Formats: sequence, structure tokens, C-alpha cells
Amino acid sequence: MSAHDFLVELGTEELPPKTLKNLGQAFLSGVEKGLKAAGLSYSSARIYAAPRRLAVLVEQLASQQPDRSVNLDGPPVQAAFNAEGQPTQAALGFAKKCGVDLAQIDVSGPKLKFSQNIAGQPAASLLPGIVETSLNELPIAKRMRWGARKTEFVRPTQWLVMLFGDEVIDCEILAQKAGRLSRGHRFHHPDQVRISKPSTYLEDLRSAYVLADLNERRALISARVAELAAEQQGTAIVPADLLDEVSSLVEWPVPLVCSFEERFLEVPQEALITTMQDNQKYFCLLDANGKLLPRFITVANVESKDPAQIISGNEKVVRPRLTDAEFFFKQDKKQKLESFNQRLANVVFQAQLGSVFDKAQRVSALAGFIAAQIGGDATRAARAGLLSKCDLASEMVGEFPEMQGIAGYYYAKHDGEADDVALALNEQYMPRGAGAELPSTLTGAAVAVADKLDTLVGIFGIGMLPTGSKDPYALRRAALGVLRILIEKQLDLDLAEAIEFAIEQFADKVKAEGLGLQVHDFIFDRLRARYEDEGVDVAVYQAVRALSPTAPLDFDQRVQAVQAFRARSEAAALAAANKRVSNLLGKFDGEVPEVVANALLLEPAEQALAQAVFVAAQAVAPLAAARQYRETLEQLASLREPVDAFFEAVLVNADDAEVRANRYALLAQLRGLFLGVADISLLG
Repeated sequence: MSAHDFLVELGTEELPPKTLKNLGQAFLSGVEKGLKAAGLSYSSARIYAAPRRLAVLVEQLASQQPDRSVNLDGPPVQAAFNAEGQPTQAALGFAKKCGVDLAQIDVSGPKLKFSQNIAGQPAASLLPGIVETSLNELPIAKRMRWGARKTEFVRPTQWLVMLFGDEVIDCEILAQKAGRLSRGHRFHHPDQVRISKPSTYLEDLRSAYVLADLNERRALISARVAELAAEQQGTAIVPADLLDEVSSLVEWPVPLVCSFEERFLEVPQEALITTMQDNQKYFCLLDANGKLLPRFITVANVESKDPAQIISGNEKVVRPRLTDAEFFFKQDKKQKLESFNQRLANVVFQAQLGSVFDKAQRVSALAGFIAAQIGGDATRAARAGLLSKCDLASEMVGEFPEMQGIAGYYYAKHDGEADDVALALNEQYMPRGAGAELPSTLTGAAVAVADKLDTLVGIFGIGMLPTGSKDPYALRRAALGVLRILIEKQLDLDLAEAIEFAIEQFADKVKAEGLGLQVHDFIFDRLRARYEDEGVDVAVYQAVRALSPTAPLDFDQRVQAVQAFRARSEAAALAAANKRVSNLLGKFDGEVPEVVANALLLEPAEQALAQAVFVAAQAVAPLAAARQYRETLEQLASLREPVDAFFEAVLVNADDAEVRANRYALLAQLRGLFLGVADISLLG
């Protein structure tokens, strides 16, 4: 069967740059889905996406569907006809499903049968429908209409190229009649471009100043920006999203270096970078020390004979933006950072929980409490908590919301606050996402944990629990943030105590009954997924959770110890023994003695186990006190043989009540040693 290359290119007005990549991928997968459903084989397919076009090139596409046969079984013959030989509903329904009259159904066997050979259709007749369906199914939030037509698409369409081999496929899609004429660059080559065949598509457009391949444009911009930055003795900040967006804005990228006045460098560089990236789509340059250079790179869409014109145009456009940032910075510095709290007293944090200033006061008290527990400075943590929300009322954050925390840092430094207090104003928001940076100071860690716990306690305390899809206060993220800070920075904080302290700060604004446990469980529930991501078996998490440790660091140390213990040869047997002991103790009706009476140990196996338990208890006492859980379990692994021997030789439920109770006391001691780390009976 013969095969040809197939090309479809839909020309449009400029497509939205933030979604161009996704639109292209969706178009490609829609076409591939259609080809597979039609049974049309091909060797490869790829997408080309540029500001004014979406194109799919399919190589070696079969020119014809293969013939196929359809064999369908229907209802049994006795169910298909009644006693008079008349067809029943079952028979008529089967014929309808097959799309034929009952006369064409085979009734000679035990069941009705329908067989048909279907001749394959030419690909050329199927492709318009496949392309149209794919375009209709694109993920477009808002479709446009243009002119007097009813046609709708993300942007008005301008032309359509559809070639199968050398031939144009005759059709009309989205108000455009298919042909072989594309268009070149809007300024360099506004004329039509003849696409001779699908395989020459890229080169035909390249000669008309259009790089149709988004990946090629992206790589070109990335390489040229890095080159220009190096010429300026700097490195460019190139966020992946910004690079994608800029690559989607231009057909013929030409990066150029521009400048701004050095006086603007007195403004926090984060504000300058934010405005240049978000509003102007520029790449900013940093020197070797990470300080902003008074340069930026813009990506023009033309190869100008006079690039100085483009450069000065961009410099003129950016100046008012930077002047705004400078003005806000100077205005804010006219008053002390702390004075912004007066404005926040009138800003509602949450209707039932009071103002943002109320929150700052609660965070201040809680941060001081936490700092004292984790070896930080309670006074400085309380100070940072009090200032933590001030910059939300500043002009700078009003204009650049991304500056919250960062602006506070600069204003606190300007006011002469301690370094860790200033840093904490930004670190309170850390981690800002999964895997993101954690606070560098104990003061920052205390404020970050306090801020998150205050939100969790307050929102849970008024009954606004997160649901599967709704979590407006980002409580899951807050809980994960608390866990990451305490575990990864090795900070030993009893969360139960901190949560109770947080509840007290709210006084009667929250329902305190059962609240502490609810918040505590919500936070520790988040650990399950964290450990699963790290490859820790859920049974290990549950073995530790059964003991309800209240400090996340302690919880993690136990989990790591149990995970290591599981790899030991003794683990399975000891887990099974613990399960057996747990079951026995659960069924014992009576008081288990606290002390094992040596005189009542009759069997050699129980005497040996009692001795082993005694030795192990002496050995692990200092280890457990030092929270050396891994070493504790390594020590307890030696109990495997005496435990196995005990269960083989000794009848726990002895007839003599005293002997029986004594054996239970021994088992309770054995179990207690393991419960010092985790409930390993849950590992079995």
C-alpha cells in the first residue's frame, strides 16, 4: 500500500502566547487519535506552532485504510423468534445495531450472526474530518467569532494548507478553503508562500522569515540570550515559562541588549525583575554576585536595519515602570515598617478571626513560644512576628503583590532591625511550593511555622475544613510546610504543645473542644504521602503513627529507623511475634503484672527469653533516651532467636494462673521494648 507525507497548517491572527505550546500539543494528539481510530498507519507525526499558525506534519501516512471484516454475534435463535416464527425485539434490535435489515442477518446457527467485509476508504477523504474534529476539541477557554460568520475558534482564521503528498486535499475547515499557499513573516515577507510538498514546509517558511518550529525558536533564543549576557559580563535569568512565552510571541527571534539608568538599582532588585519579566517579557541580567545589572535583553520579532531604534523604544517603555517602583519604594520608606500595622488593624484576615493585625499579634506570641522550643531567640522571633504582615499595607506590595515578604525585608533593614528579624519577614512564606527553599534562620523558621499553625488552627476552629477540591486557605500546603521545616531543618518541636498554645491565642473566636487533635491529625496525615513519595512503605508510617509521636522530627527519626529495620533478616519474624504478642495481650482477662517474677519462670525457653529481655532493656535504655531508634532496633533484633524458641517450647496460657500472668508480664515487657520505637506488629 502506498504512503505519502501529510501536512495541515491553519493560519490565524496571533494566537495567545501562554497557551500556544498546549494548543499545539493538543492539535497533534487529536490528529494522531483520529488517524489511529481510522486505522491509518504512519511512521511519525510532529507539531509546528508559531504565533500565527498551528501545523501538523505526518510522515509516511497510508493512502488507504485496510479492508476489514466485521463479525458480530447476536441473541440465540430461540430468543430471536417467537412460536409463530415472528422476529422478537431482540432480533430487530440486533439488526438495527448492525445497520442492516433482518434479511441480511444469518439465522442458520444457534445464534444470530452478522458478517460483513468493509472496504477501506482513501485517506484523503478521511483527513478533513480528522483535522476538523481535532481543532474542535482543542482546549480553548474562550472561542471567538469574526465577521458575520458562525464559525468559532481561539482567533480568527486566515488560511489553510492541506497537502497529501503533492496534492491539495479539497475541503473547507473553519471558514478557510484548503490550498498550498501559506503566509510569511508579517513584516519581512507578508506575501503568500507556496508550500511545494509537506517535507519542504520548514524550509519554505524559513525562506519567508518564519521559524515554524517552537523548539527551534526556543533553543535559538536561549543560546543567543546566554551569549549576549556573557558579553555583558553577566548571566541571564531565564525562567522556563518566560522562555516558552517569548518563543511563542515571535516568528523570527532577534535578541537585543538594552539598558536602564543605574539609579534604579537602589530599588529592591526583585521589584525591578518582576516588572521587567511580567510586564515587558524581558530577560534580566545578574553579575557574578547575583546583583542586578542595569541591562536587560528583549527579543525582537524583526531583523532591523537599525536595531538602535528598537533598543531605544524598549528603553523608553521600561522607564515609567521602573520609575513607579522607585516612587513606591521611596514613599514606603518615609515611615517605619511597624507603623503599617495601624492600616492592617482595619484589614480583615477572616471575618470570624479578626484583622490582619490580630493575626500578626497571634503569630508574634506563637513564634516566640516556638523559638524558645527550637533553640532560637524568643524576643527576636516575637518581633519578626509582629512585623510579619506590615508590608502588605505598603505601596510596593500594593503594586507588586509578588514582593510580599521581600519588601518587608528591605524596609526592616532600612529601619535597622536585626538581620534575622528582617530575613524572617520573607522566610515566613517558605517553603513557597513543593521542594522550594526553607527558612535559613531559626527566627524565620519560628515565624514560618507560627504563621502556618495560626492559619490551620483558626480555619479549622471555625469549621472551614478543606474538601477534596476546595482548600481556599491552602491548609494542605501549610501543613506540609510545617512538616518540611521541622523535619528537614532538624528542629525538635512538640506540635501538640504548639497547637494548644495557638488555640489559646484565639480565645473564644474558635471552638476549642477537640480542635487540637483535629489539627494535629490533619498535619500528620500529610506525612503518609510524603513517605510514599520517598519509597517508604505505608506499613512503616502506620507502625510509627500508632504511637502518635507529637514532634515531626521524632516521628521521622522513628520512620527512618523502622525502614532500615525492615531490611534485616530478623524483621519479618519479630513483626509476626509482636503481632502474636499483641493479640495475646488483647485477649488476657486480668491484670498483667508490671514485674516478671523469676521464681515463676519454669521453662528454660522462658528463662532464656527473660534474660534476653533484661539484657536488651539495659542496652536500649540509653539509646532510646537519646532517640537513637535505629541502634535500638538493631539491638532488639537479637531477640529473634529467644522469642522464636519461647513460642515453640512454652504454652503461654498455662493452667496455673500465677505462671500464666507471669508469662503475660514477660510478653508485655518484650512488646514494650519495641513500642519504644514503633508498633512493628503492623509490619506483618
